[in-house]
Amino acid sequence: MERRAFRMNGFAVLAGLVILGIVLAAVTQAIDSTQIPVAAILWGVVVVLVATGFAVVNPNEAQVVQFLGRYVGSVNEAGFVWVLPFTNRRRVTLRVRNFETAKLKVNDADGNPVEIGAVVVYKVVDTATAAFAVDDYENYVAIQSEAAVRHLATTHPYDAHDEGRTSLRDGAEVAAELTTELSERTHLAGVEVLEARITHLAYAPEIAQAMLVRQQATQVVAARTQIVAGAVGMVQLALNRLAEEGVVDLDEERKAQMVSNLLVVLCGDRAIQPVVNAGSLYG
Repeated sequence: MERRAFRMNGFAVLAGLVILGIVLAAVTQAIDSTQIPVAAILWGVVVVLVATGFAVVNPNEAQVVQFLGRYVGSVNEAGFVWVLPFTNRRRVTLRVRNFETAKLKVNDADGNPVEIGAVVVYKVVDTATAAFAVDDYENYVAIQSEAAVRHLATTHPYDAHDEGRTSLRDGAEVAAELTTELSERTHLAGVEVLEARITHLAYAPEIAQAMLVRQQATQVVAARTQIVAGAVGMVQLALNRLAEEGVVDLDEERKAQMVSNLLVVLCGDRAIQPVVNAGSLYG
């Protein structure tokens, strides 16, 4: 787990080295001026040892510190710092990162081949885990993202024709499910997934035309259903108004003929050309 590494302000340590050099030179000269070269060499060795501990940490960046192969902590504060000498330091970015998966071709829950792609937004929240739990946390997140997208596509249909069934086209629900699954998969790498959302979704080219015809047929049926429901209501209203106002007294046969004519006019997809009965030309 991540822990805080020992560190000091780099400028303070640098100033201490300068003061130490001045004091050492003054004391050596006061005691024995012939020992000044020895003191200078000693001071130089100290400077070299201390200098190995200086490090610069950029904003939104951390440095994982190792001493002789052992993890001793992480430095997350930006600035010029000094840590233990002879330590190895590995940079780990804390910035929010995002990438888009490749367009994957998989079969959905109904067995239809579809093309699907997603964008994933994440950041590192545990630098020690990201550095040591996996070989390469960026590659780990990319591979796990493709695996999660494939699993999501195989558990949901492209279109849900049954009520209560979530389809891949239900953006908010699918995005929440993908984000949750990815968070569980990438927790081992010290990564937090902020958002995962599908950016590309289409039927595979070999069935795209057939599915387009199917979708068009579904839309036509839905539109016709709504038209018929409206037409029946209008016919009912017309018959009731005629009966209430006593405009004309229709028997059952004429009512049936009137209903037939009105439904043809209201439900037809072409302009109606009325035929007017002008009577016989011969008396």
